[in-house]
Amino acid sequence: MAQTGKALHHLTIHEAGKLLKDGELSPVELTQALFDRIAETDDTLHSFITLLSDEAMGEARAAEAEIRSGRYKGPLHGIPIALKDLYDTAGIRTTAGSRVDFDRVPTEDSTPTARLKEAGSILLGKLAMHEFALGGPDWTTPFEPARNPWNLDHITGGSSSGSASAVSSGQAMGALGSCTGGSIRGPASLCGIVGLKPTYGRVSRSGVVTLSWSQDHVGPMTWTVEDSAYMLQAIAGHDPKDATSSKAPVPDYSLSLREDIRGKVIGLPRHYFFDADPSVDAEVVAVVEKAVSELESLGAKIETVELPSLEYVRAANTIIMVSEAFAFHEPNLRTRPQDFGEIVRARFRIGGMLSAGDYLQAQRCRQWSKREFAAALRKVDFFVTPTMTQPAPAFEGYDPNDTIRGRSFTAPFNVTGLPAISVPCGFTQAGLPVGMQIAGKAFDEPGVIQAAYTYQQHARWYEQRPNI
Repeated sequence: MAQTGKALHHLTIHEAGKLLKDGELSPVELTQALFDRIAETDDTLHSFITLLSDEAMGEARAAEAEIRSGRYKGPLHGIPIALKDLYDTAGIRTTAGSRVDFDRVPTEDSTPTARLKEAGSILLGKLAMHEFALGGPDWTTPFEPARNPWNLDHITGGSSSGSASAVSSGQAMGALGSCTGGSIRGPASLCGIVGLKPTYGRVSRSGVVTLSWSQDHVGPMTWTVEDSAYMLQAIAGHDPKDATSSKAPVPDYSLSLREDIRGKVIGLPRHYFFDADPSVDAEVVAVVEKAVSELESLGAKIETVELPSLEYVRAANTIIMVSEAFAFHEPNLRTRPQDFGEIVRARFRIGGMLSAGDYLQAQRCRQWSKREFAAALRKVDFFVTPTMTQPAPAFEGYDPNDTIRGRSFTAPFNVTGLPAISVPCGFTQAGLPVGMQIAGKAFDEPGVIQAAYTYQQHARWYEQRPNI
């Protein structure tokens, strides 16, 4: 038993990786500790759809033998992780949280799945999600909605619901989510973890179930910024199977894990993210304002920026999303509509009622936003905002349509494709987590990671864990 001073299931990837590399911790011991944690908590949390106990323990024994023989692969070798259940896994069902794909068993791994496997990670299982990455929480689907480890009466956010719940509760050391309007950063914020949405094209989406071809992103969800950097390192890079994946070189993200934000200019779009609005919680804004002040005290410069297109970006994101989703799902919507949950079926059908003109106008708005954001980022290094407009709502009385009303603080960075990370920055008086979003220039994941790491190491919110 490694002498870590904390439960094995609460180790970070960074902490566990050092112990595994030095032979002070066995991948078998670590993986068993995670399964013990899942057994202890998942009847309450409902984070997992499929558990891979036998397969994972076999992978752990193989990792142990490799490390002992000097074939150490890097910081993910022997690390137990899990995947949102829209990442294809060869020979293992991939449901996308839906009755439509309930028995679908892919014959190949998705590219991110394969790359994590090559890095030596151990797959614990497939995680709960909102149906087809859009509809939920919905009791008309086959799977129980995941619950928030900080308060079981509250939602996790979506659509990467099980990814956030599993990482927050210590059921998995890291997970992959997917993000079309905020589905990595939103659940990360509501569950008190780190969520990193890379630049569009930075990570292949081959073998990842589609929601919106032109806005889908995939990325890591972890307890700390450094853990997200390690996972991104493993999955980033060009893939011939995905025509949208970039050929831009992949830097060493570990070099960004240093504390320094001195002289960096932070742009605050106050008119949209901070000013009073009925859909925005004042307590969330106050928590993030305090975090911004702390960044300033660490040497950052703060400037207010104006981005007029923000008033239209939410609508553009939704129109593009549901139009492309309807095109993808139309055959099944016509032939087996009863197999979709009520929420996602209604949302996909909206896409079928929009016109080509609606879609083109949304794309025109998108191009305006991309030009406007790029111009602003020539004057500032980052945008900093609250990640979400609200803390995690309670299940009781929750209206899922609230997720498509009012402002979205995450959607602008799906529309523009810019990298954005959510890092914990405090709690409401009710004890619910609040996230701060840091977004940067295209392919400036290194800068975004460094800014988030600098704040994390100063604020140290990662030292607080949910009591479950």
